Amino acid sequence: MSALRWAIRQAGLTGAAVDAVIAWSYPVMDGGFGWVDAGAGQDFNFQEAATKTVTEAVAGTLDPSSEVRVRAQVTQGIAAQVLLDACDGADLLVVGSRGHGGFTEALPGSVSQHCVHHASCPVVVIRGQDHDHA
Repeated sequence: MSALRWAIRQAGLTGAAVDAVIAWSYPVMDGGFGWVDAGAGQDFNFQEAATKTVTEAVAGTLDPSSEVRVRAQVTQGIAAQVLLDACDGADLLVVGSRGHGGFTEALPGSVSQHCVHHASCPVVVIRGQDHDHA
């Protein structure tokens, strides 16, 4: 939520809107004869869970009196590609990065690193946990 919080503050300063994007996919397991879609045939609804996650994140971050327009976007796919597709034509992409922990905490995660290298717009990477940027 640190990245969403930062993006909303920035949008408030610039008059921009925020697209709060979440990607979801079925987990994949090694089935012995190649990769198997672990979500097939299960009752868990991954899209519903992602929708709930992004909706709660926006509700918990956006001040009700804010004039910033925030749109939730839920897309099935690989996180880095979903973000790159979503930022096409955008002024800025803001991504969170949980990092690797320990000494490698200074390194960006794979999704944020991929976005930094391939986005069609400037990218801001927000590091750390929520309490670090509150």
